[in-house]
Amino acid sequence: MLPGGWLAIEGIRFRCIIGVNERERQSPQEIVADLYVKVDFEKAAASDSIQDTVDYRALTRRLIAAGESSRFQLVETLATHLIRVVLDDFASVQEARVQVEKPGALSAARSVRAVAASQRGPA
Repeated sequence: MLPGGWLAIEGIRFRCIIGVNERERQSPQEIVADLYVKVDFEKAAASDSIQDTVDYRALTRRLIAAGESSRFQLVETLATHLIRVVLDDFASVQEARVQVEKPGALSAARSVRAVAASQRGPA
């Protein structure tokens, strides 16, 4: 196992079509995502170079683009999709976890949240 640390990017906001019923699917809804990625901190610390870690601006932009272009019914599906995008597009990410929150999804709760996690398989 590679030595690693976790980068956290919290409160990523985007809008997408998501929901099961027709009313939900009429217009994009706000989604708030928290992304946690495990990367090799030792390599980055030794070089102090962005080349030896993950560019969190690029990571955030990619997550937003993938989210905004999605059209899923379930937050679980969206969370799983975003994890796949991160692991497919950013080779330096060893493991990722995303929490996808749909504010106002229920009148009796502040939000609904799905959490998905995955790690890169053996090379």
